[in-house]
Amino acid sequence: MESDTIPVTGVEDLEKHLDELLADPNLLPTPKLFDDVELQLTDANILPLVPRLLPKITEILKQYQQDPAILCSLAIKLLGPLSFTQILTLASEEALIQALRSPAPSANLLAMAVLDKAAKSPSDAAILAMMNNVVTNFLTQWLSAPQVEVGEKGSKVLGDLLDVDCDTRPPDGLSVNGMEIVVRKPSGQGLVWRRIFHDRDIYDLILSLCSSGQLGAQQQSLAQGRLLRVLPRLAALNFRAVTWTDFSDLNRRYANTDSNGGLLHFAALYMIDKEDKLVHLNLIDFFEAFLSIQRITPFSTYKMDTLTKLLRDATAQDDILKASILTLPERTVPEEAEDLSRFIQEILNSQ
Repeated sequence: MESDTIPVTGVEDLEKHLDELLADPNLLPTPKLFDDVELQLTDANILPLVPRLLPKITEILKQYQQDPAILCSLAIKLLGPLSFTQILTLASEEALIQALRSPAPSANLLAMAVLDKAAKSPSDAAILAMMNNVVTNFLTQWLSAPQVEVGEKGSKVLGDLLDVDCDTRPPDGLSVNGMEIVVRKPSGQGLVWRRIFHDRDIYDLILSLCSSGQLGAQQQSLAQGRLLRVLPRLAALNFRAVTWTDFSDLNRRYANTDSNGGLLHFAALYMIDKEDKLVHLNLIDFFEAFLSIQRITPFSTYKMDTLTKLLRDATAQDDILKASILTLPERTVPEEAEDLSRFIQEILNSQ
C-alpha cells in the first residue's frame, strides 16, 4: 500500500523527548510532540514504531511523577494492532500491576486496554487467568476507582473476558430487545471463571470491597453498582457459576447467611442498604435486566427453582421491587412483553 511508504514525521524528535523524560521523571511532557505523531498513526504505519516507542513509554510510566495521560494515549494507539501475547513481550506483569494501581485514571485505562486484548481469544484469556496478581489488581481497581470511565471500562473488560472464556455458553448466542448479550462463538476454557469464582482470595476480595465499608460509603455504592450491572450478562453465560459458591463461610462473614448462594445472591439479597435510595434503584435496574435476559436463556429446573427462591426472598420485604418486577413487561418492547409477563408470572406463581 502507498501509505506504507509515507514516513511518520516527528518520530525522531519524540524519541529524543522520551529519552529526556526517562532521564528526568519530573520533566513536563511537550504535548505537541506526542500529538503530531499520534495524529499520523494508522494501521499501516504503527507496527514499525512500536519497538521504537512503546518500551520507552513503559519505562517512563514506571517512574513518572506527572499526569501520564498524554503518554497513555499514545501507548493505547500503539497497542492497536498488537495481540495480548505480543504486548507481554514489551510490558511485564509488574508494569501492568503498577499501571492498575496508579492513582491516574489514564494509567488504569491503559492497563485495562491491555487486558481487553486477552478477551480477543480463549487462549489469551487462559494466559491471563494464570496471572493471579494481575487479575487481583484489575478487580480491585475496577471496584475501587472513583472515576466513572475506569469503572465502565473495567466492567466491559471483565464481561468480555468471561464471555470469551466461557465453557458453557448458549450455542446460538442471545439477544434481548434487539441487543446481542451473548455472541455466537466457540466455547472457551473456563479458566478465568475458575480464577474469579473458585479462587477463595479473589472471591473474598469482591465480597469485602462491596460490603465491608473499607472503601467508604460513596465508593462502596459505586462498587456495588458496578457489580450489579455486570451480573445479568454473567448469569446469561454461566448461571450456575454466579448462583452457587463453595465458600459458604465467606457468605456468613459478609452477608450473615449460611447459604451456598453465589455472587448473584450476595448482590441481589444481602449487599445493599435498601434505605439508600440510589443503590436501591441500582438493585431494581439489576432485577429488570436480569429477568429480561433470563427469559431467553435455556430452560432448566435448576434455573427456575433458583429464580423462584431468589425472587421470593428479594421481594418479601421490598414492595417497590415487587411492583417494578410486575410492571416490567409494560416497559419492554411490545413483541417481547407478553412472553416476559408469562415468564415472571410463572416464577411468582411457583412461590
